[in-house]
Amino acid sequence: MTPDVYTDIIFTVIMMAIYTRDLALPHRSFFLFGPRGTGKTTWLRLRLPAAHRVDLVVEREMVRLLRDPGRFTQEVEALPARSWVVIDEVQRLPALLDEVQDLIARRGTRYRFALTGSSARKLKRGGANLLPGRVINRRFFPLTASELGGAFRLKESLRFGALPAVCAERSYTARIDLLEAYAENYLAQEIRQEALVKNLDSFARFLEVAALMNAQVVNVAGIARDAAVARPTVQGYFEILVDTLIGVWLPAWRPRAKVKEVAHPKFYFFDPGAVRALARRLHEPVGDEERGRLLETWTLHELRAWINRSGCGGDLSYWRTPSGSEVDFVWTRGSTRSVGIEVKASSRWRRGDGAALAELAGEKRIGHAFGVYTGGQALRDGPVLVLPVREFLDRLAAGDVLA
Repeated sequence: MTPDVYTDIIFTVIMMAIYTRDLALPHRSFFLFGPRGTGKTTWLRLRLPAAHRVDLVVEREMVRLLRDPGRFTQEVEALPARSWVVIDEVQRLPALLDEVQDLIARRGTRYRFALTGSSARKLKRGGANLLPGRVINRRFFPLTASELGGAFRLKESLRFGALPAVCAERSYTARIDLLEAYAENYLAQEIRQEALVKNLDSFARFLEVAALMNAQVVNVAGIARDAAVARPTVQGYFEILVDTLIGVWLPAWRPRAKVKEVAHPKFYFFDPGAVRALARRLHEPVGDEERGRLLETWTLHELRAWINRSGCGGDLSYWRTPSGSEVDFVWTRGSTRSVGIEVKASSRWRRGDGAALAELAGEKRIGHAFGVYTGGQALRDGPVLVLPVREFLDRLAAGDVLA
């Protein structure tokens, strides 16, 4: 056993001993998509310790199978029935998906596949075989409050986020080092290796500006001006962030045809620590001007993670009118389920904070209304149930919010 492999195994054992992930292992073949560093590989090593593994991050493995993808099929067919096969970062060699489909078509459920990826860009642009009807999708996220358990501290989560390796470090200096390396390596690994942009300097400038605009309605022209790049280039850069799972669009909700409502989407990065690293703010405590957006980012992270692991389905959006009425998050499922959530990074819930929620609830546009704030007491504000952050997250994890 090489020193690198030994160190990797020890790190895996330590990390999984600290944090237990809530996602259940599917019983059939599945894709597992998530940003780098969220713990996909570590989780699979714990859940499937005996699996046959193909790690396409390792260059020699990548080159070996690039020369002869059929060798993968030969190796799998030598395995016992019901064996699991893990392919890490499958987007690096999409041709293996054809081999997987052939195996499933010929062998049925004799073999089960766990296919991880941190980028969908090559898969989409290359017309990769995404195994429709044969493989289900799951997503992986940074740690949630329920996974952190007693280690969850809102102040630290907003400042440093919840990537597992970052949370495992006790010193702020070590966390900052890891997050700065994460931001730099994202440029090096995801962007340069996949040749997604022609000018890395322009993309780096865009990333910093976009990070400063996190959780806001996107003004493409303004970002293009501040980053000194063309507007169409900025639009393409946002596509890269979405395809590499670093960010997500939150669309505007427009439930009333007769009312002029804001139609432009907001953009959120996947983790507060990552966005602060890209904005070069890690060395400073969270400032008042960013606290609200970071709490929104964390809340969106928790909502997305819960939707994924619970299977409750539905869509997330936000609601705003030109007059200024706004609800941070609206979850809808079909025409019968809807929940509004307003987030305030304040220890005091003021009268009027829930006015937009109350408006939607009074018009029967939403069935339930929640306020989330940093105070310590649950409150009732008309139709709005106002909860401290931790109590809201506990109720979300128990299935009492999106239902």
